[in-house]
Amino acid sequence: MKDSSAVDPVSRVLGGARQSIPPIWLMRQAGRYLPEYRAIRDKSGSFLDLCFNPKCAAEVTLQPIRRFGFDAAILFSDILVVPHALGQHVNFEEGIGPKLDPLQDPAAIARLRRDIDQARLEPVYEAIERVRSELPAQVALLGFCGAPWTVATYMIAGGGSADQLPARLFAYRFPDAFGQLIDILVEASAGYLIRQFTAGVDAVQVFDSWAGVLPAAEFRRWCIEPCARIATAVRKKIPQAKIIGFPRGAASELGRYLDDVAVDAISLDWTVELGFAREHVQSRRPVQGNLDPLALLVGGTALDRSIDAILEAFSSGPFIFNLGHGILPETPIAHVERLVTRVRGAHN
Repeated sequence: MKDSSAVDPVSRVLGGARQSIPPIWLMRQAGRYLPEYRAIRDKSGSFLDLCFNPKCAAEVTLQPIRRFGFDAAILFSDILVVPHALGQHVNFEEGIGPKLDPLQDPAAIARLRRDIDQARLEPVYEAIERVRSELPAQVALLGFCGAPWTVATYMIAGGGSADQLPARLFAYRFPDAFGQLIDILVEASAGYLIRQFTAGVDAVQVFDSWAGVLPAAEFRRWCIEPCARIATAVRKKIPQAKIIGFPRGAASELGRYLDDVAVDAISLDWTVELGFAREHVQSRRPVQGNLDPLALLVGGTALDRSIDAILEAFSSGPFIFNLGHGILPETPIAHVERLVTRVRGAHN
């Protein structure tokens, strides 16, 4: 982490301070919508090869900072490096997405490592160090991991799936074995985040992208409790660690999440109603979000109207402007430029 005397706007917000101009960064801001990213991706072999090439991963992380001047860089990597470091085979098929050897029964979970292989992740930490050395002092560096439930959905199914049905069925049929998998992922994720902090990140985000598919009781068991344990474990080693939680799709449970998970801010998906978030979430923690990625894709009046509504709702309190999920690959660069300009107030 940077010296406390050079605190960037994102870190100030995570500490509870309102900024007159809200800082901005975007989920998946380093990616296929950028020609400079595609040029590196085409030469890098597999997607995992790119993630584990420190020089290239650092370059990709820095590209959107150079182009747009965002207030935070987020490490270029993937949530599935954790199962990879637990001994599960992971690869990414072009045009299809991630493919893993599925965990179809309790015996498959027993074959995983019980502790994360940090040697496999050393290239990630080297990439962080490279970015840290080149990043301007006023720009935050963010790390991340997937939340245990979300990572488990991919590990059980062997990839993405509709409504995460394989993992949900597994959790009902084999709750003890599923609990063992969650325990492994809690320990692995905490260790991974701690190493990211020691390598130089200023804050981390925990992505629970599939939290919204669970009923309330299961959400509390498989999302809230594991994320609370991760936050506790990270702060035991890094007491001042800044953590952003992102329980996507779980608006009705955000109050309970805030009660039990010691995050410094909540990232909101685009389905969360702005007035509700201002009154019931931002009153308790800084918020981040929550522009619909489709509005950014479409641009024009739809984009301007959405930006202005979010700014009106949240600018009176601690707030980081972001999307409600990752930027879409088809998004025009000009729309991102328009977004940054409007958020920073140059549209008058």
